Amino acid sequence: MAERKIGGNSLTESKTILETTVKAASSKRAENIIALDMENVSLLADYFVIMSANSNRQVAAIADEIVDQNEKNGVSVRHVEGQRAAEWILIDLGDVIVNVFQTDQRKFYNLEKLWSQANPVDVQKWVEA
Repeated sequence: MAERKIGGNSLTESKTILETTVKAASSKRAENIIALDMENVSLLADYFVIMSANSNRQVAAIADEIVDQNEKNGVSVRHVEGQRAAEWILIDLGDVIVNVFQTDQRKFYNLEKLWSQANPVDVQKWVEA
């Protein structure tokens, strides 16, 4: 099957961005990191990543690390939203969309339920123990 190019990244490139993102988030102690394979669900992205943090400061630190590590790998960060309040920061990495939530905000918005038809991606191999 040919690799699709919607957001500008091939599926292989998107998977590399996903791995970098999960490793960066894990290094800053993000909790309950999940990734959803959006290939058959939405044309917006290949992967949708959701994670939690216990404070606004930690949300911001996780988001900063995700941006920094992806930029070091030459990934263009298209947009970052929510940095001021740091309750929910959205990072657009092209075909990988990242949501870093404060724990209460994640429960409130419940994006996992919204995208429940997407298949989960096993990211545990990239999460620090």
